[in-house]
Amino acid sequence: MSEVATLPTRRDEAWRYADIDAVAKLGAAGIADWQDITIAAGETKRICLIVGGDAPEVTRIRLKVGDGATGEVFATSAGDDYTRLEIEVTLGKGSHFEFGGVTIGGGDAVREFVTQTVHAQPNATSNQTVRSVHWGAAAGNFLGEIKVARDAQKTDAAQDFKGLLLEAGASANAVPQLEIFADDVKCAHGATVGQLDEAARFYMAARGLSPQEAQRLLVQAFIGDAFVELEDEEEREKLLEKALAALEGAAL
Repeated sequence: MSEVATLPTRRDEAWRYADIDAVAKLGAAGIADWQDITIAAGETKRICLIVGGDAPEVTRIRLKVGDGATGEVFATSAGDDYTRLEIEVTLGKGSHFEFGGVTIGGGDAVREFVTQTVHAQPNATSNQTVRSVHWGAAAGNFLGEIKVARDAQKTDAAQDFKGLLLEAGASANAVPQLEIFADDVKCAHGATVGQLDEAARFYMAARGLSPQEAQRLLVQAFIGDAFVELEDEEEREKLLEKALAALEGAAL
């Protein structure tokens, strides 16, 4: 039997905000497995995931996207314990990667998305949109690394993270990383963290909406950006409803 990977520590950049105590409960074997997926040239594959439960959970996916192919991953992370979705993507010539994710919840859980996108060939594109909504002492993290190889000219890559904190004890962390060796590329990233718009809440209350209804509508509008590119309406509703269901018991 081959030796499994050792446990990470916070000295490892990709695990710097992780709940290391929860990772230790999983053990090295519990985080060693990767799901390897290859998308043939010209094909499209979509993966929709709801991750997280009442115990620590790590899901790791490797995508190899062939020339002219498209790989899409959409996810809601709303578990009550440490939850990590890690995705490594290698893009072929003229291919595209789309990621949309929502982390949401309270308690003291850490929920995080970690992506590494390698633009290995020219003319590939990638777009990542992450929304994080937390309260209590919970944390939502997004660590997104983009690597552009020397021959990967005409790369167009973007990351967009926004965090919404419903209580002062919650936190959101975004760590965009760029490693670019080509000179004809577009790589953009943005990260903001804030609170609910009190003026909007007042406006809704003045028109008869309860605090719970107002909060749900505002959060729904906020997280909806993550699933704009998901064309399957049924899957989009599943991911949204799972996220919004987590709002029960959230701070008002």
